[in-house]
Amino acid sequence: MPSLLLGTRNPGKVIEITSILAGVGWAFRSLQQFADVAVATENATTYAENAIEKARFYALSTGLYALADDSGLEVEALGGAPGVYSARYAGENASDADRRALLLAELAKIEGSARCARFVSVVAIAQPGGELLNVSEGICEGTITFAPHGTNGFGYDPLFVPNGYDKTFAELPDTIKNQISHRARALMQTKEFLKSVTA
Repeated sequence: MPSLLLGTRNPGKVIEITSILAGVGWAFRSLQQFADVAVATENATTYAENAIEKARFYALSTGLYALADDSGLEVEALGGAPGVYSARYAGENASDADRRALLLAELAKIEGSARCARFVSVVAIAQPGGELLNVSEGICEGTITFAPHGTNGFGYDPLFVPNGYDKTFAELPDTIKNQISHRARALMQTKEFLKSVTA
C-alpha cells in the first residue's frame, strides 16, 4: 500500500482529510511523524499556488507522495477578504478566536450589508520527486453569523452557515460537513484520483 503524507500540522484538518479519503488504498502519514521537516512557506497569491508549493515541498522533504491544501474564507462585503490570507488575517501568532473576532469587527463596520461568503479549498498532490500529480478545487457558499456558534471544526467554522442549512459548520455533525464543505468537495475529487492511481 503506497504512503501519502498529509502536509498539515493541524490535527483537526488531519482528522477531516483521513475521514473523507478513507478506503482509497493509501496509508496516511502525518507531518507529526517528521518533526525535523520545516514548515512550507505560503507566499503565493492564490490557493492553487500555495497548495502546489506545499505539496512539492513536503514531497521533496520526506521522499513520499504528499497532499497539501490551501483554503480560505472570502467575504463579499469585505471585497473577498480575508481570502488567501485567512490563516494570517489577525497576524502570524493569532488564534482562531482572534481571527474570528477580527472578522466580526470588520463586518460590524459595514451597515446593512449582506453577509454572503464562501469557503474555497484547493488540494494538490505531488510525487516524491516533487512533480505535480493532481489539483482539485472545492467551493461552499454560505453566510457569516453575527457571533460564533458551535464547538466542532476549527478556524472560521463557528461563523459560517452553508447555504441550505441553519447551523454553522461548527454545529453540524461531521457526517454532513464532510459531504458539503469546500475541503470535502475538493477531497472527493482527490479521492477519485487516488483510487485511479491504485486501481
